[in-house]
Amino acid sequence: MNNILDELNNASDIMIAGHVRPDGDCVGSCSALYCYIRDNYPGKHVDVRLEHVPDSYRFISASSYISTDYTEEKEYDLFISVDVSNKERLGKALKYFGSAGKTVCIDHHISNEGFADVNLVVPEASSACEVLAGVMDMDKISREAAEALYMGIICDTGVFSYSCTSRQTMEIAGKLMEKGIPYTDIIENVFYEKTLLQQRLLGKCLLSAKMSLGGQMIAYYITREEMDSWGARNEDLEGIVSQMRQTRGVEVSVLASEDPEGSIKFSLRSKSYVNVNLIAGCFGGGGHERAAGFTVFEDPYKVFSEVEKLTAEQILRRVQERTGND
Repeated sequence: MNNILDELNNASDIMIAGHVRPDGDCVGSCSALYCYIRDNYPGKHVDVRLEHVPDSYRFISASSYISTDYTEEKEYDLFISVDVSNKERLGKALKYFGSAGKTVCIDHHISNEGFADVNLVVPEASSACEVLAGVMDMDKISREAAEALYMGIICDTGVFSYSCTSRQTMEIAGKLMEKGIPYTDIIENVFYEKTLLQQRLLGKCLLSAKMSLGGQMIAYYITREEMDSWGARNEDLEGIVSQMRQTRGVEVSVLASEDPEGSIKFSLRSKSYVNVNLIAGCFGGGGHERAAGFTVFEDPYKVFSEVEKLTAEQILRRVQERTGND
């Protein structure tokens, strides 16, 4: 942790970036770190860039400091990667990472092997925001930064319902609440509120999803044509795979979607024991035991079949362990 603070002291020109397709934790952690440096390290120039910020995360004021412009050719003293499991997921920001004088990685993904000069990876943390809160001096966190941190934590914990939630998670959230943040509004606006289009897409995915493995796996592939016909963006799919997992009897949910450039993104969630991070790792992806993903340029139906096979192997192993059979 001290190494992270030392690097801030030694840099004048700093860039912060997160992963492609930023989620609430990514937006929150990048925004909060920007605010913290601005408030406590005078004289530092800080840029924070993400490829796109979904409308649902614009609720917090700190998101207004995020730029989506990558045209500037610039070399930074320090590049800080936040909530990024491997450097390829930096997307357009990778060019700044490669030319920076020093690089720092702050993350919580178990698949992160540490790709920067200085790495702070805490797999047991619920979120990148929780990791950041552990680095920051709580007395020096502004209300604006606290809002961003709280948003990231509720998004990655499902409002404290996922297994990644720990006592420390709750204690940090409580301290952030003491900053006077509108925590009820943040939960409602960021986590629960959905557009009519998002609700219709959820209905479409649930109606058309395929059940397999005796009802323990639910999966759906939404094509680019379907997305275009609905006038939907990839961000409109946020949260759907988690909703699919809530189906009674389901252990694993899988949602695949096609990007405009033709890549297929797979999002995986599990309920209690299947390690989807291991499955995602077989395709070059990663994440957490209960939430992971990967991107391929292959036939999605063939990949679905392989994912189903890998899931079945874990389910069978679980059955064997519980029954004591080989």
